[in-house]
Amino acid sequence: MIDIRHLETLVAIREGGSLVEASERLHVTQSALSHQLRDLEERLGTQLLNRRTRPLRFTTAGLRVLALADDVLPRMRAAERELGRLAAGRTGRLHLAIECHSCFQWLMPALDVFREQWPEVVLDLSAAFSFAPLPALVRGDLDLVITSDPIRLDAVRYVPLFRYELVLAVARNSPLAAFKTLEAAQLAQQTLITYPVERDRLDIFTAFLDPADVEPADIRTTELTPMIIQLVASGRGVTAIPNWALTEYLDQGLLHACRLGAEGVWRTLYAGVRVEDGDAPYILNFLDIARELTFRNLTGIRTPRAERQAVPGP
Repeated sequence: MIDIRHLETLVAIREGGSLVEASERLHVTQSALSHQLRDLEERLGTQLLNRRTRPLRFTTAGLRVLALADDVLPRMRAAERELGRLAAGRTGRLHLAIECHSCFQWLMPALDVFREQWPEVVLDLSAAFSFAPLPALVRGDLDLVITSDPIRLDAVRYVPLFRYELVLAVARNSPLAAFKTLEAAQLAQQTLITYPVERDRLDIFTAFLDPADVEPADIRTTELTPMIIQLVASGRGVTAIPNWALTEYLDQGLLHACRLGAEGVWRTLYAGVRVEDGDAPYILNFLDIARELTFRNLTGIRTPRAERQAVPGP
């Protein structure tokens, strides 16, 4: 009576918190998702969701089916991955580079899971902070690049991973902490602490300050995220950082996060792969693992929407 799509629907509702977000995650219309849910409830003869609450709450029956999904779906995916390994061969190479300092937070757990599932794939990771990774990808020196700044190249296919909001972190006692939303002009008297990356690769400049023709009073750089956080918390400056990377520091009461502009600055993180390698089973598996872990463990991220199939041009 219950099939896999029903289980995937319930999991998507739980993870998304609403039918709208669940339909985005499953790439179906909200009407189709609602139909699937009603179909399952009719088959089981019981209600699975309390639709009057916000967020939606699962009934006792719904929680029981979710427990089934949590047991069955990982085993199904593991079996599919194993069959894929048998069909494609067990060996390969996955040399990655990242253009995001804070990506280590979610990438390392994903690599650990991938290494367990593909033990014979040669795995290597480098930080692409001192070289241009996309030409290296095209040359074949790399196999995958994590970037929020895709450049249209015929040889490269970009797979969107998730959307995140860039926010400004300030000390709890900073005058800026009184604001939920900041305008660019409010940073003119601030010391901006950034990673040691070229200005044109920093979203705080390209997407926020430069369009407003605003320059911070000073710029200070350091490579380590914990060092940046400590400098900000002690009132030495402010920093722009992905919202999900701030969660633990906000929970500790060290910082306050401000939105950049009324709409916020939203970016999409992509995985770039060579076109001819885009369907390699172990690369597809790595992307699946990365998405699964990020949406399970990170807060404040969203499913890519219009960008799913479109990559910005130069």
